[in-house]
Amino acid sequence: MATKDEAMKAVKILLEYIEGEKYVEREGLMRTPERVVESWDEIFAGYKMDSTEILEATFNAEGYDGIVLLRNIEFTSMCEHHLQPFRGRAHIAYIPIERIAGISKLARILELHARRLQNQERITKHIADDLERELHPLGTAVIIEASHGCMQCRGVAKQQAIMTTSAMRGVFFERQEARAELMQLIQQPKL
Repeated sequence: MATKDEAMKAVKILLEYIEGEKYVEREGLMRTPERVVESWDEIFAGYKMDSTEILEATFNAEGYDGIVLLRNIEFTSMCEHHLQPFRGRAHIAYIPIERIAGISKLARILELHARRLQNQERITKHIADDLERELHPLGTAVIIEASHGCMQCRGVAKQQAIMTTSAMRGVFFERQEARAELMQLIQQPKL
């Protein structure tokens, strides 16, 4: 694994590629390698998180068998293909059988996966996998909508394009009425 000093040297090389060898003369760029590496420690903190630890503290569902939905959870991630940010919102739902998770745990699972080099499809799938593995729910649903920097600032340059991915498991996959109820809940007006 590379050290912090090696990472800063790599950033310096990239700055030289972008700015030319005179980049060190600009005051605004002198500490940029250090700042970039420190920001990456935060942006990619998901590699230091564990979904089992996040979801280990669950609660008795006390017979609740309806949809549990946390919607409009904002996130930012980094595209592994171009190192460009993508950002959006996620809707995470499940129907418990015996155990429920604290609501902040759903947001933390999203953060764990978003704070890694990613693609949107993988985030969607892994959140659903984690919930199924740890909660054993009757159904799991994850819907993510995001705009991608690699689509906005390069290539086709489409500013308004939104990519949507979904993972429907259990009753959300098998039963149209469960999916319909979920979609109705997601589309409720904001508070």
